[in-house]
Amino acid sequence: MECSDDLQRMDIAMIHRFLSEESSWAKGIPLDTVKRGMEHSLCFGGWSDGRQIAFARVITDHASFAYLLDVFVLPEFQGRGYSKQLLEFVLRHPALQGLRRFVLVSSNARGLYQQFGFQALGKPETYMEIHRPALYQP
Repeated sequence: MECSDDLQRMDIAMIHRFLSEESSWAKGIPLDTVKRGMEHSLCFGGWSDGRQIAFARVITDHASFAYLLDVFVLPEFQGRGYSKQLLEFVLRHPALQGLRRFVLVSSNARGLYQQFGFQALGKPETYMEIHRPALYQP
C-alpha cells in the first residue's frame, strides 16, 4: 500500500461515504462537515492499485498535542496489514514528532493501537468532554 498526506489526493466522496454510512462513530455526517474537518487536519490516505482504500486524520497544534481519528480501511481490504502500514506512516510524520500527548478514542481496535504505544488513559478522571453522539442523526 502506498501512503500519502497529500490532501489533494484524498477521495473525499469515498471518505464521506464510509464515514456517513459504514462507520460507527460518524453515521450521517454531512459532506460539508467532512470537508471542513479535512481542511483543518493532517489527513493520511492509503492507496492500492491507484484506489484509495484507507484513511486517517489527525487534529494537532503541531507542537504538543494530537488527536487521531477517523481511521479506517475499507472492509474488502481489511486483514492485510494496511491499518498498521497507515499508522506507521502517520506516526512518522514530521509534524507529529515530539508531542507531549497523542490521544485517540477506539471501541473496537484497541489492540491495534496498543501495538503502537497507545494505552488507556493514566488519569481518566481528569478528562472531560461534551459528547453529542446523535449530532448527525435526523
